[in-house]
Amino acid sequence: MSTVLDFASFYAAARPTLLRTTYAVTGDRQLAEDAVQVAFAKAYASWSRVIRADDPTAYVRRIAINAALGHGRRAFFRRETSVDRLPERAVNPGLDALERDDVWRAVRALPPRQRAVVVLRYYEDLSERQIAETLGCRPGTVKSQASAALATLRTLLSVDAPGGDRA
Repeated sequence: MSTVLDFASFYAAARPTLLRTTYAVTGDRQLAEDAVQVAFAKAYASWSRVIRADDPTAYVRRIAINAALGHGRRAFFRRETSVDRLPERAVNPGLDALERDDVWRAVRALPPRQRAVVVLRYYEDLSERQIAETLGCRPGTVKSQASAALATLRTLLSVDAPGGDRA
C-alpha cells in the first residue's frame, strides 16, 4: 500500500512540471496530457525500478518526451477524431501564457527533436548530457540540434546573430 501512496505523492508533485515541459515540446495540450499519462502509466507499472533511479522525475520525463516525440508511430495517439465544433477551452494560465508568446510560437514551429532540445535546455535548464540521456542520443547530436534550432529561431524572430550579423 505504501508504494501506491509513494507513487501518488510523486504523481501529484511531478505532473505539473512534466505537463508544462511536454506541452512546450509538443505545442499541443492534448498530446502533452496523453504523453504524460502514458509516462505515468509506464512508471506505475515499473514503479520499483523508477523509485530506484537516481532521479525518478528525469526517468519519467524521458518516458513522456519519448511518448510525445513518437506519437505518430503509436496507435494510441491515432484514435483522435476531428470534430466540426471545438469544445470550450479549459483555463490554465500557465499554459495559455506560453501560447500567447511569440517566442513559444516560434519554438512550436521547430521540428520535434529540435523543439525538445530547446525546451529541455532553456526551459528545463538541463545539461547537454542530461538532454542526450533523455532523448537517447549523443551529446554531439544535442549540440547540432540546438545549433540548428537557434539558427531557425533567429530567422523566425529576426534576431541578430552572434557577431552582429542579421540572421
